[in-house]
Amino acid sequence: MTSSKDRQAYVSAVAANYVRLPGTPLRASRQDRRLAAALHDRGVPLHVVWAAFVLAAARWAIRSPTQRRLDPIRTLYYFLPAIDEVLGSTPEPGYVNYLAAKLRPLVSEKEALLASSRRGQIPALPDGR
Repeated sequence: MTSSKDRQAYVSAVAANYVRLPGTPLRASRQDRRLAAALHDRGVPLHVVWAAFVLAAARWAIRSPTQRRLDPIRTLYYFLPAIDEVLGSTPEPGYVNYLAAKLRPLVSEKEALLASSRRGQIPALPDGR
């Protein structure tokens, strides 16, 4: 059995990583935190959540210029199918790391936006995300 401290640390880790992803809100909502707690209660390991974040964020962000741009991600629930996918068949770690490297510039932009929003200044990202 895990402690409430462990559960809170898990929820905080999921929420912190979720808002760093391109296309996600600047803050995790109460609903997002409840879902993170439910993932903890289901026993979903953080490395599975992280891999699912990478896979789904890459599918959202890395698109052909001829493809329609996807709407912003509004909730952590967007990632549930990817979490179930990773639980069902673990992707190659090298592939997940490759996608994470491709996302790194977008994550860096989002981190700068998050830092600015904490200071009360919210600049627009160059691509509007």
